[in-house]
Amino acid sequence: MPCARTSVAPIRPMPEASTVRAPVLRDSLELMRTAYIGMGGNLPSRAGAPDATLAAAAARLESLGRVTRRSSLYSTEPVGFAAQPRFVNAVVALETELEPKALLQGLLAIEQEFGRDRTAGFVNGPRTLDLDILLFDDLKISEQNGEGGLEIPHPRLAERTFVLIPLCEIAPRIIAAGSTTTVSQLLHRLHEHARDETNAVVPIQSDGWSAGACDSGVWPGQP
Repeated sequence: MPCARTSVAPIRPMPEASTVRAPVLRDSLELMRTAYIGMGGNLPSRAGAPDATLAAAAARLESLGRVTRRSSLYSTEPVGFAAQPRFVNAVVALETELEPKALLQGLLAIEQEFGRDRTAGFVNGPRTLDLDILLFDDLKISEQNGEGGLEIPHPRLAERTFVLIPLCEIAPRIIAAGSTTTVSQLLHRLHEHARDETNAVVPIQSDGWSAGACDSGVWPGQP
């Protein structure tokens, strides 16, 4: 007498694997946040002139996340202490999984790689590299602790044309945490009340900066 055959459902590993992976992918995406980093310097570093320093530092930022946008480079007048060379400034958008404090420590470490010592010099003095967190998603943080303190949004964001102009170039409609005003509106207000600053912030060309942007697929000024 023949044995009765039992119907066995075929094994479908792909749906099961998909079911397992999907939550992991979603959680990973939820951890990614965007920080806007102000970059500046007016002294040569091991990488070369200030524009070369900013290009090299932008590449090093990839160790902390992914640079998704970068502004053009700008030559800017020094603020607070006039007897020093003009600065080179820019702003980049950085997608990162790091918490704010860890991001700050990473930025300070990169500054040190390029010869910046925040314990030396003086406020608003010449420096090889400055990396500041301007905005970090919708976070609002105030931790006063000397050079290791953390304040987001940057406390002088609305006062600095050399920050607002490059920031407005890549994120004109973003709104700082605790505010109802866009970056574009902040810049417009600053221009209305500022003195004539025709040469205060001037766009400049840099082969190193442009080459680095092209290599990463992020063009200067990309919206």
